[in-house]
Amino acid sequence: MTSGATEEAVQACPAAGEGGGAGLTRPGAPHRPGHPPTGPGLPAAPPTRLPGDREEPPIPSFPRRLRRLSGCPWRSWQSGKSALHLQKPGEEEEERVEMGIRKHRPYVCSLPVSELITVEETDAHGKHSGSGRWQKMEKPYAFTVHCVKRARHHRWKWAQVTFWSTEEQLCQLWLQTLRELLQRLTSRPKHLLVFINPFGGKGHGKRIYERKVAPLFTLASITTDIIITEHPNQAKETLYEMDVDAYDGIVCVGGDGMFSEVLHGLIGRTQKSAGVDQNHPRAALVPSPLRIGIIPAGSTDCVCYSTVGTIDAETSALHIIVGDSLAMDVSSVHHGSTLLRYSVSLLGYGFYGDLIKDSEKKRWMGLVRYDFSGVKTFLSHHYYEGTVSFLPAQHTVGSPRDRKACHAGCFVCRQSKQQLEEEQKKALYGLENAEEVEEWQVVCGKFLAINATNMSCACPRSPRGLSPAAHLGDGSSDLILIRKCSRFNFLRFLVRHTNQCDQFDFTFVEVYRVKRFQFTSKALEDGAHGLGGPGKQRFGPLCSDSPSCCCAAARGAWNCDGELLHTPALEVRVHCQLVRLFARGIEETPKQESPS
Repeated sequence: MTSGATEEAVQACPAAGEGGGAGLTRPGAPHRPGHPPTGPGLPAAPPTRLPGDREEPPIPSFPRRLRRLSGCPWRSWQSGKSALHLQKPGEEEEERVEMGIRKHRPYVCSLPVSELITVEETDAHGKHSGSGRWQKMEKPYAFTVHCVKRARHHRWKWAQVTFWSTEEQLCQLWLQTLRELLQRLTSRPKHLLVFINPFGGKGHGKRIYERKVAPLFTLASITTDIIITEHPNQAKETLYEMDVDAYDGIVCVGGDGMFSEVLHGLIGRTQKSAGVDQNHPRAALVPSPLRIGIIPAGSTDCVCYSTVGTIDAETSALHIIVGDSLAMDVSSVHHGSTLLRYSVSLLGYGFYGDLIKDSEKKRWMGLVRYDFSGVKTFLSHHYYEGTVSFLPAQHTVGSPRDRKACHAGCFVCRQSKQQLEEEQKKALYGLENAEEVEEWQVVCGKFLAINATNMSCACPRSPRGLSPAAHLGDGSSDLILIRKCSRFNFLRFLVRHTNQCDQFDFTFVEVYRVKRFQFTSKALEDGAHGLGGPGKQRFGPLCSDSPSCCCAAARGAWNCDGELLHTPALEVRVHCQLVRLFARGIEETPKQESPS
């Protein structure tokens, strides 16, 4: 890429008393008071610029708006000049690239090397726009650093900064040093398999990938094999058949349905290769070595929003490029000895099951069908009678109501990894599972909704989600039981999903953190076949004298990550950190920390 495509150029500034020299700060020079430190292991500078010289080495001045390059904390230098240099890492830190800004007070922007996309040599003679001191150089040399720029609302942007100098050797030295640092990042993908759903959401998946994602992959030297799906479950079937060992990860462009296809195909292929019977409810599933990347292009994009904090395609692409990794729980849903589906976000019965069931009949309405079906289901006000039994997740830290959301580097999720290793050792040596000695808790009653969430299930419409304190990788699921109540109270409960109030602070709402649960409908227990034909009764009675009345329904449907399951009884088991995503979790910001 030529320098004409760069966003900002760093101007070379000669030192005081020098007529025309230099450019970038010299790598390898020992640290002197008032000067920024230099990178470890860099070659020594020419003898004409020894540390004992009185004249300071010339350092480039930076544009003021470069101060917005990162959300990292700012740090002041004692020198009045600015520089690009490498910071020596501590014992548990990684190497960082620091870029300074010369203003009234000197500042420095520090970026970890892992958030550099690439570095490339720039054609200084092809620069035609802008003004700066580099234009006065007789033979300017330059290189461009492409990196991650943090924006508002957890978004990442692609930023690029160009550095100029009259010394070709100095530019080549920095190019070689930065490239060697990038080559050490072994977690970055080099070859990806991409599935694009051209029909999901508003049908813009292919265009989003071509315009926003593909150029970034090319910049980062990532090669891809692209498959545009033509029918449902094509991604799942393809992953079962083809050899995926040559890839560093799988990328899906679409909504939650597309991600579910890739998830089922990847988990199923891994268990098949490991000889694990997925239909056994107590089978110890084997984690997949491949990571999954999500480029949001669907209707709600709940999984992407809950793991990244935004549904921006460029942000997701940058997380894939830098090689982020986030372990996530997966729930297996069985009916008897048959695997029905896997779930990572929402498994809902009653209200959310009826909503998705009705919306499937109105796909011709587009995205507005969810609003229409939601209102219709709310007015129907059906309740379902049954029995819920569950095993509490005693190994986890915290509770669903502690308001401690899951963030990047979550302590609760790290502890669950140790629990996962212990369970794997027990399965390896054939030891009895601790579940056999634990007591099941049983809850019976009439329920408007039964929800199980492995994550917060946040989305732009509900920024905090169904369970704000649910964790992505703690080996548990938040089981939410909404008992029969009036329409008004149920509406109050639904409204709290859109604000900061505690949606569990109702007498008719119960929430438990579980690792396994079962549900059996009352109709199945009694052997009944329904209270009237299915679909005959559209709305429940609107009784003025009894506002809390509901309409009993015998047959309900489960909403499993947006897919329908028609079963009156099922068993759900949480598999701790079964899959990994190209993500790092939602990063905390000072604004989020200040209220606490």
